Amino acid sequence: MSIIEKIEAEQAKSGHPEFRVGDTVKVHSRVIEGEKERIQVYSGIVIGRRGTGLNANFTVRRVSYDVGVERVFPLHSPRIAKIEVERAGSVRRAKLNYLRKRKGKSATTVKEKAAPRR
Repeated sequence: MSIIEKIEAEQAKSGHPEFRVGDTVKVHSRVIEGEKERIQVYSGIVIGRRGTGLNANFTVRRVSYDVGVERVFPLHSPRIAKIEVERAGSVRRAKLNYLRKRKGKSATTVKEKAAPRR
């Protein structure tokens, strides 16, 4: 292992659930205001993932007051307290940029993943 790989292994976070593009997630992020720290929840659809290792990040989109809002979160950031997967989506694309053009409910819904067969 090289020195860089050792440092990356120390700083990488584990314990996040597996999630994919199209899933609806809740991201609990730590917000520091002055000397106080609180948890802020950001909920939306994952429209893209990018990068590998420590450089991995994901984009979450939601519609708030009829305005589309996107936020990019680094996956291994110490500011992320936890990630919860609300619904698993079934999509056939790696990036869901087409959701940006949509309005209303169609902008916030993706086909739900079918339950596994027994």
